[in-house]
Amino acid sequence: MLNLERLRTLDALARHGSVSGAAEGLHVTTSAVSQQLSKLEREVGQQLVAKNGRGVRLTDAGRLLAEHAARILSQVELAQSDLEAHRGEVVGELRLAAFPTAARGLFPGALAQLRKAHPGLRTTSREMEPEPAVLAVMRGDFDLAVVLDWYNRPLPMPEGLVKAVILDDTADVAMPADHRHAGRAEVDLEDFADDDWVTWNESEFCHEWLIHTLRSKGIEPRVAHRAEEHPTQLALVGAGLGVCVAPRLGRGPVPEGVRTVPVRQSVRRQIYAVWRADADRRPSIRAAVEALQEAGRTVSRDGRS
Repeated sequence: MLNLERLRTLDALARHGSVSGAAEGLHVTTSAVSQQLSKLEREVGQQLVAKNGRGVRLTDAGRLLAEHAARILSQVELAQSDLEAHRGEVVGELRLAAFPTAARGLFPGALAQLRKAHPGLRTTSREMEPEPAVLAVMRGDFDLAVVLDWYNRPLPMPEGLVKAVILDDTADVAMPADHRHAGRAEVDLEDFADDDWVTWNESEFCHEWLIHTLRSKGIEPRVAHRAEEHPTQLALVGAGLGVCVAPRLGRGPVPEGVRTVPVRQSVRRQIYAVWRADADRRPSIRAAVEALQEAGRTVSRDGRS
């Protein structure tokens, strides 16, 4: 009989493409992955993995079994979801991911609420950018991820996921306090065509959105500085090194020397949670979404979004 944990290991190898990637996704050592694969090969009596340079690849038999493993594990997930729904208890483990400002602005309140309301539920969380977070949920590495769509550029979303809106987050333009537009009540992005920009790293979804948006307005942006975290971006702005788009969620206190001004044609992003459709009936998923939505309402009431 096929062992479920060994099938899970094979599935992780197929999804991640390497033994080290499978080990990281399963939170085990590379040695443990290799041992599970060797045992699975002995059980099925066929070679499933072959050397490929410094790494490994799946054989034809390995790919065939990996396809079955993905379907089997999906059915197991569905069975667990149905059993949890039948029992009606919010228990077990829930793994969550969110991009940094959502992790900072939503997770403390939401996860504290979950711990208080459901002491039998253990949550773990990790910061992760939206696109890799979606893929991690699809792979089964996380149960739920908080991601975003910009108002004019949605995040690509594969089939097999369910989503729920958490809140709409407004973004302002942050500029040095002595900037020529710092005293205005509203600005347009076109007003900063001649400014240096502080933005995210080049591969990040938010950076791609900013470049796309500015170019759609006929602006070829001069990107002077890149930083992953908004506090770093704001510190660079405060030093007079450029301007940046500053979403309100998770922003925290604006440093001295920085002025934030709303954009006339509102620049917004929709924050939402995603999870696999085969886990849709899990009470823990539903409880987490409700806690995140309540945290979103609190943020909105406090004027932080």
